[in-house]
Amino acid sequence: MQTPAAAAPISATDVLLSDGVILLGAAVLFVIVFRRLGLGAVLGYLVAGALVGPQGLRLVGGAESKLAIAEIGIVLLLFLVGLELHPARLWRLKRDIFALGTAQVVLCGCVLTAVIFYTTGFTWGAAIALGLPLALSSTAQVLPGLKSSGRINSPFGEKVFSILLFQDLSIVPLITIVAALSRNPDDVGGPPGWMMAAYTVAAIAGLVLAGRFILRPLLRLVGRLGERELFVTVGLFTVLAAAALMHALHLSTALGAFVAGVMLADSPYRHEIEADVEPFRSILLGLFFLAVGMVLDLRTVAAYPFFVIGMAAVLVLTKAALITGLARLFGMERNQAIGAGLLLSQGGEFGFVLFAQAQNALLIAPQAASLFSAIVTFSMATTPFLMLFARRLEFAKPRDGMDLPKPEDAPRGTAIIVGYGRFGQTVAQMLMGHGFGVVLIDKKPSQIEVSSRFDMRVNYGDGTRIDLLRRSGADEARLIAFCIDDPSLDSKQLEPIAEAFPQAALLVRAFDRRQLLELKDLDLAGVVREVFESAICMGVQAMQALGVPQKEVEEVERQYRQNDEQRMAVQIEHGSLLAAKELMYRPGRRMRLFNSGEGEEKT
Repeated sequence: MQTPAAAAPISATDVLLSDGVILLGAAVLFVIVFRRLGLGAVLGYLVAGALVGPQGLRLVGGAESKLAIAEIGIVLLLFLVGLELHPARLWRLKRDIFALGTAQVVLCGCVLTAVIFYTTGFTWGAAIALGLPLALSSTAQVLPGLKSSGRINSPFGEKVFSILLFQDLSIVPLITIVAALSRNPDDVGGPPGWMMAAYTVAAIAGLVLAGRFILRPLLRLVGRLGERELFVTVGLFTVLAAAALMHALHLSTALGAFVAGVMLADSPYRHEIEADVEPFRSILLGLFFLAVGMVLDLRTVAAYPFFVIGMAAVLVLTKAALITGLARLFGMERNQAIGAGLLLSQGGEFGFVLFAQAQNALLIAPQAASLFSAIVTFSMATTPFLMLFARRLEFAKPRDGMDLPKPEDAPRGTAIIVGYGRFGQTVAQMLMGHGFGVVLIDKKPSQIEVSSRFDMRVNYGDGTRIDLLRRSGADEARLIAFCIDDPSLDSKQLEPIAEAFPQAALLVRAFDRRQLLELKDLDLAGVVREVFESAICMGVQAMQALGVPQKEVEEVERQYRQNDEQRMAVQIEHGSLLAAKELMYRPGRRMRLFNSGEGEEKT
């Protein structure tokens, strides 16, 4: 007698697919709802994670493992931020990074430590292990908001970013402090603080050297091959390798990714890498906030609701007040300072990491780690509301407008030139000669290398990609000129660009009449056949060399242009090159010229 077959075990693929469908489905639903309510995507991710997680409907498990994977999203975020920061700009921000940043972490950490010690029964060691991490803010929440609003490069955004950057740098000393306070005998053999500091300096120096002598030559090779998929691979490899190096040294993985980004900030391949890495950053960052919602211990919150909510309120109010005061001391206008305090008032994602380390060091119990993780999560949930409040009051806008260049002082327009060969160079030089700001894009590494010898910065990339154009500033550009030698460029490629950037006039270099006919349905500011003007110029020189009087030369040129324009109009109307072929000049057929001196017609 046969027994029924045993149920097939659930495979990792089954779990991955089911968890992925549930998480992404919940994320799409709640993010849409919360965005429509004006509350931001982050809060939608947090609520979705809490609802489907182990403490909610229990539809998805493994929150800790998902959180560990999703932290790569923060790593990618810091990498993209590093791509926008030249070393010279970092040097200019050194006062804000090391003075304002140090003051914020130390002051907020000390005050919050004292609050925890005097309002709870924790020891000084536990209070320090809990209070110092609360001084850190959420880079994953604040930076995307600054980037999406275009304020990352403003004076206000630079100060906020400087504080966030120092907070990431401070993870190393905070880990050292927790290790020094450890009651766990297994931690005694860990590296001392001075060694971790030496590791940090050595790792940064190693990353800089690797970027200069390994990564840049590798990018040039990939650029010559023209394989876009390889750029995606190289970009992700760069981020993960830098993060892995830091992780192996027990340092901040986000710091390693940031240094890797700064290494490539001056590279002509920056825009291409940024456009390729951005989708991975968005997905993993969303997964990170889903995982944060999943690890929220709702039972602990339910057991101590007033403590969690009250301490979260104390955290937000304390940090907002202290950061506002510090910002005022460092010269920020009142509304700017309040805006900075509101943006940085929440706890940060690195708090989860430091709480786990404090638990392993036997400084706090698991219940305390869950409680304060919930406090950080609740404080992060307030950020969309505070951002909305700050936006409605228009914090920091008046002073920013005063500090930024005035319209009359700025370049009189912004243009993007796609293709910096012999054709694009002339167009770009004329625009720059008139004072316009110009962004140059080309996908030939050899052309980029040659241009760099003349101190011309040309960015690598495919200028027909909307995401790359957006990274290059196409949303604000007044003109996009396609000067590439590409007969296959047609309306299917250009129409989405025209729709994505309606404020920009589009100019196109056409290879011949056939390509011009392909573009006839587009609303272009202008199309130029690449050899038309130069051919007319040589035709004029040919007639002059044959002794034709100058006035007749000018009349031939005028009539030819008029005749060609008429032919082109008929060809566009009929969509055929054979249309109006009777207008072409052939041997034996001459133009009707007039001798202006005698008033007689000549044939």
